[in-house]
Amino acid sequence: MSRKLFGTDGVRGRANSYPMTAEMALKLGAAAGRFFRRDGSASHRVVIGKDTRLSGYMLENALTAGLCSTGMNVLLLGPVPTPAVGFLTRSMRADLGVMISASHNPHQDNGIKFFGPDGFKLSDEAEAEIEAMLEGEIALAQPQNIGRAKRIDDGRGRYQEFVKTTFPSGLRLDGLKVVIDCANGAAYKAAPEVLWELGAEVIAVATSPNGTNINENCGSTHTQTAAEAVVSHGAHMGIALDGDADRVMILDENGRVADGDQIMALLAGRWAEEGRLKGGTLVATVMSNLGLERHLTARGLRLERTAVGDRYVVEAMRRGGYNLGGEQSGHIVMTDYATTGDGLIAGLQFLAEMARTGQPASRLIQQFETVPQMLKNVRYSEGAKPLEAAKVKAVIAAHEAGIAGKGRILIRKSGTEPLIRVMAECEDEALLRQVVDGIVAAVQEVV
Repeated sequence: MSRKLFGTDGVRGRANSYPMTAEMALKLGAAAGRFFRRDGSASHRVVIGKDTRLSGYMLENALTAGLCSTGMNVLLLGPVPTPAVGFLTRSMRADLGVMISASHNPHQDNGIKFFGPDGFKLSDEAEAEIEAMLEGEIALAQPQNIGRAKRIDDGRGRYQEFVKTTFPSGLRLDGLKVVIDCANGAAYKAAPEVLWELGAEVIAVATSPNGTNINENCGSTHTQTAAEAVVSHGAHMGIALDGDADRVMILDENGRVADGDQIMALLAGRWAEEGRLKGGTLVATVMSNLGLERHLTARGLRLERTAVGDRYVVEAMRRGGYNLGGEQSGHIVMTDYATTGDGLIAGLQFLAEMARTGQPASRLIQQFETVPQMLKNVRYSEGAKPLEAAKVKAVIAAHEAGIAGKGRILIRKSGTEPLIRVMAECEDEALLRQVVDGIVAAVQEVV
């Protein structure tokens, strides 16, 4: 069963335009409610979280109406990180979890992600079934069985207490000055409070959301803000989250940035030494640097690659029984602790290594030498299919032949935006630029 509405991370689009309209959110809520009430039992509940986007109010209300119309009882968490929804779905014994967020995208966008009762994101098959329900009549509850909605005031606090349990009990962050950039997003209260309660001196930035400044010149996709704060305050390190706090970038005391590959390499090495890395395997996507793979192989560890998207990383981890995975973009998935990427927990794991070893962040963020990598994006109009053009195919084939044996090329459509992503890796940087620029030029000519 194919999916048209759902992408790699739920349903996403520009707010107040299809499919991110109140009407569609209501229908999605009703379809999801019916999907999870197929057994006909009377008591069902769903938890809903959101980030700080202005459109979150509209979509939250519409989803709530749709869910209640099919008999689901709705528990509203307010602004919380995406991983908090996964955690609280399990903790509160809910049948369904919903996060309203477009992650690292600008405020004009929004999205809807669904979590099953186990706290993990729904499978492609489950999303396809929900999508199919939208095309027919959705059976509504009888008047006496309409669901209720209730605001949960301490959801964030429950999540914060859980997050602190993932930090080694014998360690504290006393003496460490930490910059935390919350991207004016969902973790704007939770992240600074957790760090402070663990003993850190906290410099919090981008913690004043107004509905339209989420991810704006801040957060994991704009690390300059955090870097400047680290340097100006003389901090020991920085943590830059994205809008829903499921991804992270780590900065050292000089403001230098470590992406997800370096963080995963650090954790994989530590966990392997402790006998905690299940299967001796790290799961990452095809975007992860070749240097990471070489680093792991040299240590007798294995890298398993998946398609792009943290959901595919998690699926591979669950199939293989692995407990560490993630993406170069900063999703770090530790299934010993969480069901999805958790930027705050990943940041705490890095801080634990600093506290344990006494080493500066600058030493810990450089785990391996990266192979030169270049990534460029080409925006295209909705409905266009530039990768199917004969000229583009011919150019790609020619460059693949030219780089064979020296590097690799990865070209894909973004699952969340109308972008073609052109990535290549090669030790020969001149050839690298030639390959990427050549393919980008061909795609741009077509679009």
